[in-house]
Amino acid sequence: MILVTAQVIRSGDDELDSAPARTASRSSPTTGYAVVESVAEGPERIAVGYSLTEGSFEAPAESAVVDGLSAGLGVTLPKDYTDFLKEHNGGEGFIGDSYLIFFKAEELADFNREYEVEKYAPGILLFASKGGGEAYGFDTDDVEMPIVRIPFIFMERQSAEAIARDLADLFARLEDWK
Repeated sequence: MILVTAQVIRSGDDELDSAPARTASRSSPTTGYAVVESVAEGPERIAVGYSLTEGSFEAPAESAVVDGLSAGLGVTLPKDYTDFLKEHNGGEGFIGDSYLIFFKAEELADFNREYEVEKYAPGILLFASKGGGEAYGFDTDDVEMPIVRIPFIFMERQSAEAIARDLADLFARLEDWK
């Protein structure tokens, strides 16, 4: 049975249609729960909670480690991802039928260096793997930094397929892919 993968939490207003224009949401056909597709900013801010159908997330990363990641990697990471790390420093399990291993904050640079991502797929920063032949990363050459899926074997920039706008969208799409 599928649990909620991205849950909308709003204080004071249960009506998603009244959310600010920058916020889009939809109901998961599997669970019926609302899934955030874009996070609003300002006083009407929406918090996103992530969960796995099976498996577990690690304890939160230390704020100092997460705050230093962008400088260490040479790229500004998406806020939803750094917020995710501050709640869940890696972990592994199923989102719907898809198995994912999220790298820990301390491992990001090492994984990307060991897989020679900059050599074979410049502009991609890996943050997760399927535990097999594919990985997930951010397209750092695109200002919006969409999430891409890319094969480990014969890794090349042209093989990167944009599959989600942000982390909440990735969770929603993986939940829906059966």
